[in-house]
Amino acid sequence: MASLRSLNRFRALVLLFSLLSDLSVGVLSLGVGINYGQIANNLPSPSRVALLLRSLNISRVKLYDADPNVLSAFSNSNVDFVIGLGNENLQAMTDPGQAQTWIQQHVQPYLSQTKITCITVGNEVLTGNDTQMKSHLLPAMQTVNNALNNLGLSREVYVTTAHSTGILGNSFPPSSGSFRQDLAEYIQPILSFHSQTNSPFLINAYPFFAYKGSPDQVSLEYVLFQPNPGIRDPVTNLNYDNMLYAQIDAVYSAMKALGHTDVQVKISETGWPSKGDPDEVGATPENAALYNGNLLQRIEQNQGTPANPSIPIDVYVFALFNEDLKPGPASERNYGLLYPDGSPVYRIGLQLQEQQQGYLPHIDYSSSGQQKTVYSSFSLLLIALAFLI
Repeated sequence: MASLRSLNRFRALVLLFSLLSDLSVGVLSLGVGINYGQIANNLPSPSRVALLLRSLNISRVKLYDADPNVLSAFSNSNVDFVIGLGNENLQAMTDPGQAQTWIQQHVQPYLSQTKITCITVGNEVLTGNDTQMKSHLLPAMQTVNNALNNLGLSREVYVTTAHSTGILGNSFPPSSGSFRQDLAEYIQPILSFHSQTNSPFLINAYPFFAYKGSPDQVSLEYVLFQPNPGIRDPVTNLNYDNMLYAQIDAVYSAMKALGHTDVQVKISETGWPSKGDPDEVGATPENAALYNGNLLQRIEQNQGTPANPSIPIDVYVFALFNEDLKPGPASERNYGLLYPDGSPVYRIGLQLQEQQQGYLPHIDYSSSGQQKTVYSSFSLLLIALAFLI
């Protein structure tokens, strides 16, 4: 009798969770994506991550590679994937044969069950010091796109690359935004590529860096989407109450200065670290919670920027987990929303209580080798609730 009651209780919980997943308006399910980095030695298996993201209603994931374990784990999950070609592969991808082989090995086998919608060719290449890599960027993008065309996949998968805001020579006022003059020879043809292929211009934007660099001059409220008087653009008379929106409009202005008003800007990375080195001012759990929580609330409202109010902001938050092996300052290892055990690094919603079996769903395997998911005492439900604003 006790085992029957336990079974009925489990079924009821699963049903309740399913209903909440279908009916609740979770902020992260409203078009916000997540960056799933894996530079760590303590992360859960991709299968467990797939279950975790399902519980959080996250339907868009960006990888920095084309990890077959991840793509297989997310089979039939209805998650949109952005996959990456690393900077080290750019030269090889300028060769049509190698580009087509890469797609046949890393994309085509998964498309029937895993939804891959984008390939990012390189990351922040133009703000690096490798001139040869910069010259390979556009040819690699073109060759990968041609390979997709040849394989009949270009309607399913588009090609782009991600830039840092360091490509801007001027970012304020936003209406006077411009690209660095030394990068114009690279950016102009890249914009033409985006225009021809109807693909977006991706920006990795981190107001944290501006605040860390000049905490006495940059208002913390301005970078955290907190109430503040804002800064007025003297040319357009538009008021900006946060730095991220000003950065986005500066990129639009820079593109317009090069003759392009037909390319959409999307934010491929943005976030705030919960911890940093002593000289990394502002890297705290409280500020990280405010930045990401306030950003998600604005995304939920379908906000556009002051200069482009009809275009909703498209964002991939950085990042899903803290990554303990990332090089650089301490902040680089502390951008995650979650610790590797699935517990939240900070609270942006309801309180999440740890259960006996932890925060991550547990996976058992039957004698046939098939996965069976065991949900631990409300843990998935509580995780989902924790991210509702």
